[in-house]
Amino acid sequence: MKLSEIKIALQKLATIAFQLPNGDLVPSHFHVTEVGKVTKHFIDCGGTVRTEEVVNFQLWEANDYDHRLHPEKLLHIIELSEKKLNLPDAAIEVEYQMAATIGKFDLDFDGTNFLLTSKLTDCLAKDKCGIPPEKLKVKIGEWKPKATASCTPNSGCC
Repeated sequence: MKLSEIKIALQKLATIAFQLPNGDLVPSHFHVTEVGKVTKHFIDCGGTVRTEEVVNFQLWEANDYDHRLHPEKLLHIIELSEKKLNLPDAAIEVEYQMAATIGKFDLDFDGTNFLLTSKLTDCLAKDKCGIPPEKLKVKIGEWKPKATASCTPNSGCC
């Protein structure tokens, strides 16, 4: 989800809820303690220099049960951050305190809740570092040849 997309979604909501990948909701007394721009400048294993930029939200919960972040307040925080930090319309990455460490998530929206989705690592230079392409896995008995690819005895195709 990009920054422009969350702004549109917030305008249609009465309350904000963030849902973790396991289906649990972030407690409703959470705060967005940071909105920022994170730039990652790195070299991949194939030697290519790359730059990635995301908009980062940090969610935090405390013992402050009397205050709830309303959509219009988060929209105001985002607009202030855009102005002060010159934020791009980039993908949003969300940080949230998990049991032992900070979890990093991508963000999606299902029309009701903002979904914290799992992030995965990947090799960006598979063609240069010798990672073989994944082979198609077919269970015996499930593979069916294409109708146009049939070869019969005496047809001259073999």
